[in-house]
Amino acid sequence: MVDPTENTRRSMVAEINTNPSPREELEAKHGQVWDTSELTKDFQVLSFLAPFCTVKRRADNVRGTLKFQHEPRVYYEFTATE
Repeated sequence: MVDPTENTRRSMVAEINTNPSPREELEAKHGQVWDTSELTKDFQVLSFLAPFCTVKRRADNVRGTLKFQHEPRVYYEFTATE
């Protein structure tokens, strides 16, 4: 199966993880940021396709995506898809 997003996602992963941002910087730029523990309280993770994960927000069952970086592992930039 061919993934037409693979090259774009690989570039994004390299860019994000070559120079990962501190949490405070991500919060200033994107608003709320979650570590893994916080993520599992607020969202049900449905799938991963780096640098994105598909989630369902527990508070209202809204589906969306989050970006993530590997180290430190944080999730940010929630975008609703519904």
